Amino acid sequence: MKIPALLYKKAPVLFLAATLVLVGCATGPDRDPRDPLEDFNRAVYSFNDMLDRALVTPLAEGYNYITPAPVNRGVTNFFNNLSDVRSALNNLLQFKIGRAFSDVGRVAVNSTIGILGLLDVASNMNLPRYNEDFGQTLGVWGFGSGPYLVMPFFGPRSVRDGLGVVVDWYTDPLILIDDSTVRWSLIGLDIVDIRADLLNASRVIDQAALDPYSFIRDAYLQRRQNLVYDGNPPEE
Repeated sequence: MKIPALLYKKAPVLFLAATLVLVGCATGPDRDPRDPLEDFNRAVYSFNDMLDRALVTPLAEGYNYITPAPVNRGVTNFFNNLSDVRSALNNLLQFKIGRAFSDVGRVAVNSTIGILGLLDVASNMNLPRYNEDFGQTLGVWGFGSGPYLVMPFFGPRSVRDGLGVVVDWYTDPLILIDDSTVRWSLIGLDIVDIRADLLNASRVIDQAALDPYSFIRDAYLQRRQNLVYDGNPPEE
């Protein structure tokens, strides 16, 4: 079990290294300057979409069908509580001390009163979620987003956010679980739960977007820009 886990950890690094080589080879006057790897990205997007439709979406639909809404909400809250640990660390790295203390407060309250995070008690105590990650931290530190990138299995990213994925892995409390079966089961449940929460959004994209790839790319880059600047990005 250790070899697959190691490959999973190293895969984003190896993929990003190969991508940096491809960026230098990308040409084409009509390309979106943010997406010099569009042909490559579209191929990866098609692979991810095929995998999603064949495996992840059916699992998510089945999960929604058999899981009562309160339980579904509790599972989402549980994983949100774990991600608040990462958010606290990144707020601290961004020198947003007040937000970091808020995240720590959320984890403390929801892990105790909220029964290991199953209940989001903290949101009713004026402790909002900030959901920071290391990609945002790099942006706050002044690193540009770099080219848009679609990563196998991980989906839309930028080169900067792809590097952030590696650091985020090591700040995920789930990696502290020694039992690999439990650890990977929880990771799988988290993936299915996230996908289940996005089923309606994906249906809207399928029905309304003439080019889902471009729609997702533009929405992703705009959202990440807003997150880095806390909702107040500079005018271009």
